[in-house]
Amino acid sequence: MIRTSLRRALVPGISVLTVVALSACGAANESEGGSGGSDGAPSAGLTGVLKGAGATSQEKAQGAWTTAIQGANEGFEVQYQPVGSTDGRANFVSGAVAFAGTDSALTDEEGQLTEATATCGGEPIQIPAYVSPIAVAFNLPDIDSVQMSPDTIAQVFDGKITNWSEIPDEQADGVELPDLDITPVHRSDDSGTTKNFTDYLGKAAPDSWPYEAEDAFPVEGEAADGTSGVIQQVTSIEGAIGYADNSQVEGLGTVAVAVGEEFVAPSPEGAATVLEVSPPVEGASEVDMAVELDRTTTEAGAYPVVLLSYLVACQQYDDAEVEKNVKGYLEYIVSDEGQQTAASEAGSAPLGADTATRAQEIVALIGS
Repeated sequence: MIRTSLRRALVPGISVLTVVALSACGAANESEGGSGGSDGAPSAGLTGVLKGAGATSQEKAQGAWTTAIQGANEGFEVQYQPVGSTDGRANFVSGAVAFAGTDSALTDEEGQLTEATATCGGEPIQIPAYVSPIAVAFNLPDIDSVQMSPDTIAQVFDGKITNWSEIPDEQADGVELPDLDITPVHRSDDSGTTKNFTDYLGKAAPDSWPYEAEDAFPVEGEAADGTSGVIQQVTSIEGAIGYADNSQVEGLGTVAVAVGEEFVAPSPEGAATVLEVSPPVEGASEVDMAVELDRTTTEAGAYPVVLLSYLVACQQYDDAEVEKNVKGYLEYIVSDEGQQTAASEAGSAPLGADTATRAQEIVALIGS
């Protein structure tokens, strides 16, 4: 079972996203018990330091969630280390952190689900926490939007289409694209965002994207570390194009992707639609909400270049304080208020009612 003193070293050389505990006010802060309801206020009575690590896509949302939870709990601090999904899962499996954020579900493809089960002393919980479109973002002067089919996007990132003037006219939709080299930018680090993006390309454009969905980008080229690095590279190179969580691409143009007979721009609502029509992963446990995202849906308004980011935690912890802190924090995240906070601060899509209810029921099992 996971040891919650958490003294083992985290991935070296990575800064910790720490939101300094805020002074709390109100009688609720004096309560020693209680927990956030499905629609409600952050749990009270939380103390100490809670450590988590993982997906950079959750960074803005984690900042908003920690501010809220710390505001309701004087002396409580959440430290979320945005090291990327791969390292976040590894840190959780090793017992270095009490919970992890991951943009690709914990599975047994690499044995991590079995390892996490051993770490937790039972099946780990895996719940959706953050649903957001992955924007295909570009840097072209005075152009805010371009339409592209999945095959065109795949050929751009595989280096088969190398100039903006080569984008088919029917996709340009009246936009005069320049005679300018395209510079595709991808993540240099292993990333759940990359796995989601390459999963989309492989399923939506199988004739143009011959690669498997992987945390590591399969094509050589311009690369940058983390979401912020990709945004910085695309912003600094005229003609560049990259992929990143939609909440991070302010100031860049974005691609509207072909879905059936329409082109759909990235939006939280479009991302949420994809989640609602996607089936659960076959064989998942009762406390595992991993889904097979439907990348080829033709549902009206759906945006299939979507990132579904999970939270992974244990059902029981050796340390009662850590157990209480994990439960209280996750309860807030999947509550209606927590989801609206992330939507407001990070541009994500709130979980649908049925999805949120099930996630809340699973979190309630922590410590039971």
